[in-house]
Amino acid sequence: MEIAKFDNEMRLQFLNKSENESFARATVAAFVSQIDPTVTVITEIKTAVSEAVTNAVIYAYEDKEDFIYVRCGIKDNEVHITVEDKGVGIENIEKAIEPAYTSKPELERAGMGFTIMQSFMDEIMIESKVGAGTIVKMIKKIEE
Repeated sequence: MEIAKFDNEMRLQFLNKSENESFARATVAAFVSQIDPTVTVITEIKTAVSEAVTNAVIYAYEDKEDFIYVRCGIKDNEVHITVEDKGVGIENIEKAIEPAYTSKPELERAGMGFTIMQSFMDEIMIESKVGAGTIVKMIKKIEE
């Protein structure tokens, strides 16, 4: 049995369908509301989750159906969010986080997902292995 490193934690698993993006952001927002963040903070968290899930929906599985995993934990007024896929991975993370970069320009993507996540969260870490998937970890500190 795994010992929780958070005061509270939840996990989601859903198919990589674009309509599940709003489900993920609403679920994370509802979970985070227990520590009474401001409306601005909730909006920032929802936006960051939206961007991370949308990236996984668009890029991870290359038109195959598979799962996206979201975990959210709360400890000491910090929200830890992980969005993970088991897809194609990111070949060059440094390039991928450059503002306006997209590996799928034919889809008319703005390439601002990671930039938006970085601007709204206090910390963001990206782990990826080509052929094995990507994990985006985000932390938001909630002021008391």
